[in-house]
Amino acid sequence: MKRRTIDAILSAGGAVVAVAFLAASALGFWGANFTNTSVTQQLSQQQIFFPEKGSEALASPEIGPFLNQYAGQQLTTGAQAKAYADHFIAVHLAFIGGGKTYSELSAALMADPTNTALQEQVATVFKGNTLRGLLLNAYAFSVFGEIAMVAAVVTLALGVLMAVLAAMGWRHYRHTDSSVTVGS
Repeated sequence: MKRRTIDAILSAGGAVVAVAFLAASALGFWGANFTNTSVTQQLSQQQIFFPEKGSEALASPEIGPFLNQYAGQQLTTGAQAKAYADHFIAVHLAFIGGGKTYSELSAALMADPTNTALQEQVATVFKGNTLRGLLLNAYAFSVFGEIAMVAAVVTLALGVLMAVLAAMGWRHYRHTDSSVTVGS
């Protein structure tokens, strides 16, 4: 087979792979931007703010070390959502529920359905767990956005590398004598 034919095939294949990587990179950047914008918009609309610096809530050893960095800020990012869910809501739910889970409290309520204090406790823990779950979903989607950004950068680098290699292949193709053969 002629060397120029091999160069042409490999260079064309490299160009196709470069275009595929660049397209994947563009989709990754779009996905990362979409995810991060959506998470920020959704969380901003909820108007959740961290306790102010020096507040009683942040003085708690179960809360303060995890939330002091966000003191007084509005909750707008996935990382903030996780911190708030795990170190503010979860701590308060454990206190409200007396260390019992929603399912444990609900089972106790089923055994004593007329207990109004327990009804209120179950309702509060249910609402808190729901909010906590929603915030942790926002965190999960923000992680997907971070993964998409990493994938976008990697595929961009690979696309540029393949484009350079394909260009070098085409250059080699133009400078190779048409009579040179390989493996006859």
